[in-house]
Amino acid sequence: MIGEHVVVGYTADSGGRDALALGAAISRITGGELTVATIYPPGSPGLAVEAQANLADAASELGAESGDVPAEFLTFESRGSGRGLSVLASRIRADLIVVGSAGGRQRGRIGIGSTSDHLLHLSSEAVMLAPEGYPPFDGVARLTLAYVHRPQCDEAVERVAQAALRLGVPLRLITFDLRTEDQGRLRDDLALAVRLAWESTGIEAEAELAEGHDVTAAMANVEWLPGELLVCAASEDAQPHRVFLGELAMKVLRASPCPVTVLPRGFT
Repeated sequence: MIGEHVVVGYTADSGGRDALALGAAISRITGGELTVATIYPPGSPGLAVEAQANLADAASELGAESGDVPAEFLTFESRGSGRGLSVLASRIRADLIVVGSAGGRQRGRIGIGSTSDHLLHLSSEAVMLAPEGYPPFDGVARLTLAYVHRPQCDEAVERVAQAALRLGVPLRLITFDLRTEDQGRLRDDLALAVRLAWESTGIEAEAELAEGHDVTAAMANVEWLPGELLVCAASEDAQPHRVFLGELAMKVLRASPCPVTVLPRGFT
C-alpha cells in the first residue's frame, strides 16, 4: 500500500501548507515515514538559504498541528521542482509524493502548476494532490477508484482493494457515463471490476455510474464523503513504472473535491 514513505513537496504558500497537512495525515494513518522537502535551483545560494528557512517554518507548523508525526526535513537542488521531488523520492525510496494546488484555483479544487504537471507526466512514484484549502484530514472514510475497463485499471482495482482492506474502509468503483457509450456495457464492466476486487481481497466494492454531459457534471452528481480519497490509474500511454494521465483522468482530477492519488503504470 502506498504511504510507507511519504515525500511532501513544501512551498511557503497555501498549496505547500495544504500538502504538508495532507502528507502528515497520510503518514499518521499508514504509520509510514514522512520527509518534507523544498527544492531550490542550482547556483542560487540565496534561494538555498530561503529553502532552509521555509523548512524551519514547515517544521514549526507541523509540530503545532501534528506533533505526533516525526519527519525529516530536506532541501534538494534541482533545475525543476517536479523533477527534484521525483529524483529525491527515488533516492530515499519513497513511494508517494504529495503536493498542493497551484494558486488561483477555485477553493476546494485542484489546480495544476508546473510542479504537479511534471509529476503527473513523469513521476516514478505515486502522486497525491491536495485541493486548494482542503480541510483537516483526520482519517480515510472511503477509497474511490475511477475505473475504465483496461489492464491498467484492473491492476489498480486489486491494489486499491488491498489498501482498503488494510485501512478497514469501504471501496467504491466509479465509471463515467458521459452519454457517449452503451450504459449496459459500462455496468457490465463495473460488475467485472467488483468481482475482481472480491476475488483478490474478499472486499465487496460499491459500484456507481457517474452520469453527466461532461466530467465536471458527472463528478458533481455523485456523493463525496469527508475524508474520501480518489485514485486514478496511469494512462496506457505511460512508460512502465511512470505516471502519465490521459485527457479523461486529467479532467477528473481537476473536478475532484477530494485529494487524488495517481498510480504509476505497473504499480505494485
